[in-house]
Amino acid sequence: MSTIKVSQPHSLSKDDAKSRLDVFEQQLGKYGVKLDWKGFQAAIKGTGVSGDAEVLDNLVSITIKLGFLAKAAGVDAGKLEGSLRKRLTAAFADE
Repeated sequence: MSTIKVSQPHSLSKDDAKSRLDVFEQQLGKYGVKLDWKGFQAAIKGTGVSGDAEVLDNLVSITIKLGFLAKAAGVDAGKLEGSLRKRLTAAFADE
């Protein structure tokens, strides 16, 4: 099982930082991945993937674990990490 960790610093309120993840969450939804929020923490769930997201005072942290189904489907952990970083950076680009 591969684990991908990405983070994005920010200078927003926690509420504003969480709202920036809406587009990010919609993009993940295209792949059947959902975030189940409880406050400023979310469980990430999808076919072949799991993980969590957390909005802190000055950082957003996302951890994704690729299961056997994701690997069997040919998901490349390195490419996925690059894509996640790009999308997370874009979500906070105009802060």
